[in-house]
Amino acid sequence: MKDNYWINRWKQGEIGFHQAVINPYLRQFWQELKLAAHTTVLVPLCGKSSDMLWLQEQKYHVLGVELSTIAVQTFFAENALSPHQSQYESFKCYTVDDLSILQGNLFDLRKEELASVNAVYDRAALVALPPEMRKHYVSHLLHILPPTTQILLITLDYPHIEMAGPPFSVSPDEVEALYRDCTEIRKLAQVDVLEENPRFKQRGLSRLQESVFLITL
Repeated sequence: MKDNYWINRWKQGEIGFHQAVINPYLRQFWQELKLAAHTTVLVPLCGKSSDMLWLQEQKYHVLGVELSTIAVQTFFAENALSPHQSQYESFKCYTVDDLSILQGNLFDLRKEELASVNAVYDRAALVALPPEMRKHYVSHLLHILPPTTQILLITLDYPHIEMAGPPFSVSPDEVEALYRDCTEIRKLAQVDVLEENPRFKQRGLSRLQESVFLITL
């Protein structure tokens, strides 16, 4: 899967993966992290997610990372925000108050950029990547994130032979395998959601589960 795949999806408006409302699992389980106010939350492959605004409203510094310029510019335009723009290493940085988005390739992130990060909110990154890229993504995160960082991870699990992603199926067993070097992996929820997602039934799925994990590095 090349970078152009996601850039073209945004150009063509093929963004069925975008959620227009605040993710309910974020609201329900974020308190499990017990983060102090004004700490920094990384949102990888953030798109134009309103979840970032919710995190900012909870008094956190938010750092999104997004490949598509269209996604970043649309986020600020739709929310009537005028960001300050600057160049930062391999990224173009858009900032409004305590919310910043780095526009560029997630795999270009270095430890220096994430030195202040205390938590990661991953709803759309891991499930957006095919298997080999998932391994690379997790390995990269584990290398660049500070010790004791917490990750709130949301995944989808379905019979992968029934549908070609994205979003890709990531089973709880795969999450355990990918993050086995972490000190703790807690499954907070596993919910059957096929009936609530008719578009996935139309694509041929017989089973669809969402899982929520709290991972501590």
